[in-house]
Amino acid sequence: MSAPVFRAAGAGALLADFGGAIDDAVFARVVALDRALTAAAPEGLIETVPAYTSLLIVFDPLVTDHVAIEAHAAPLAATLHAHLADAAVHKVPVCYDGAAAPDLAEAAERLGVSPEALITSHLSGEYRVFMYGFAPGYAYLGGVPEAIALPRKPAAVRGYPVGSVMIAGPQCLITTLPMPTGWWVIGRTPLRVLDTDAKRPFLFEPGDRVRFVRVGGEAL
Repeated sequence: MSAPVFRAAGAGALLADFGGAIDDAVFARVVALDRALTAAAPEGLIETVPAYTSLLIVFDPLVTDHVAIEAHAAPLAATLHAHLADAAVHKVPVCYDGAAAPDLAEAAERLGVSPEALITSHLSGEYRVFMYGFAPGYAYLGGVPEAIALPRKPAAVRGYPVGSVMIAGPQCLITTLPMPTGWWVIGRTPLRVLDTDAKRPFLFEPGDRVRFVRVGGEAL
């Protein structure tokens, strides 16, 4: 595969762009460079932020610059051992019953399937944590089966609680804060992806896998 293209992203960041295809092979290279920079950090590095097809490398512009960061990162990117076989697997309990799944019936109707068929499809998905964004701990999961890939709602709806499990297109999310959303809320989990009191406040790491497991309302 080709080397990433490096682009300046403001005065204190460099973007390593691996291309436009969202798939495991591309994302494995993003994660590999992220880990390589963590293991061999250049002077002035502040953090790295992985996304679907790119890695944002944030640095202190008073200590270093774009040229020096690229000179450090480019050789690492050229020798990546890109694989996700060692990714952690998280089992996430989900209740699909009643008030925990306010959009389940409408989503199923729009898809032309029964609510139970939608649930079965959702449980069968192989989900990958691609990135965090939008809100603290808000992990974007790829892998929603094509059979239940609905477009977003025409307008957002307020008042969804923490732990709402929702889908839109090929993605799935678990809310970490009460928030409005235009995604389809088909269940709720008691698991907290965000714990602000923990040493590691985010439960998932980019590259991790997620499997959903059905539970009853007593688990909430």
